[in-house]
Amino acid sequence: MQRIDRILRHPAFVHAVEQIDQLEQKRIYCRHGMQHLLDVARICYLLCLENQIPAEKPQIYAAALLHDIGRAEELAGGRPHQLAGAELATEILEDCGFSEDCEEIISAILDHRRKEQQTVQTFAQALREADRISRLCFCCRAQDSCNWSAERRNHTITL
Repeated sequence: MQRIDRILRHPAFVHAVEQIDQLEQKRIYCRHGMQHLLDVARICYLLCLENQIPAEKPQIYAAALLHDIGRAEELAGGRPHQLAGAELATEILEDCGFSEDCEEIISAILDHRRKEQQTVQTFAQALREADRISRLCFCCRAQDSCNWSAERRNHTITL
């Protein structure tokens, strides 16, 4: 997990998370700060274990920590955050010793915004599902104005 610590201390990661926090400060919808990133990591890890998906903990945590890293660019300029995030994540992953896992992690980041639900059989599907079920839609104050469809929302606290 030393490589994960490097991600958490990487200047580009720290800067991006600070920007996201600042831009989402008054946001009433789901936020994308460290709490969300860690929730996604933990849930994705459980989904990989439960579904016997061959992914190592550092790979899972790296993808989860970096999956929303492009949010600041999306909020400021409208570019889809998975595209902006994939570019930034590539640099961070290379700097933090994830060269061998980089392609699979980037692929999962690019795929995490797909809207249709699928059975969790791959690492990318586990990340996407973890991102979705990490949300507490069933008790959100902004349910009435959320743009997520009823099918996409998380209606339960169980995996």
